[in-house]
Amino acid sequence: MSLFNVMDIASTGMSAENIRLNTTASNVANANTVSSSYDQTYRARKPVFAAELQRALDDNQGQGVKVLGIVESDKPLTVEYNPNHPMADADGYIYKPNVNVVEEMADMMSASKAYETNVQVADTTKRIFRRVLQLGSGQ
Repeated sequence: MSLFNVMDIASTGMSAENIRLNTTASNVANANTVSSSYDQTYRARKPVFAAELQRALDDNQGQGVKVLGIVESDKPLTVEYNPNHPMADADGYIYKPNVNVVEEMADMMSASKAYETNVQVADTTKRIFRRVLQLGSGQ
């Protein structure tokens, strides 16, 4: 594996973690929304990642991370009886998202650290490139 492949791997990792951070931020932003319909209530979203190992083996390229998609959580929504709420349905219920803010914040910290690690890998690779170029020029 060449150093160029390392940069590709780090860049796919940063891209995937960026999507994870944006998805988590969206979940936190919608955590306190209320709806009058079960079907229209916001549901927590999570990105689905896959390592591109098979492509690396087939094409002799570096591994990376691929975002397969973003899925909605199947955890149950919070249903609350609050007939005085302006968003209450005909039976007096309001519906809240299935977002656990503590869980989302932990996920956000994890994604941030993973992004930071990929940045450090890219920076280290750049330093190695520079050193190799210096050695090649006789310095």
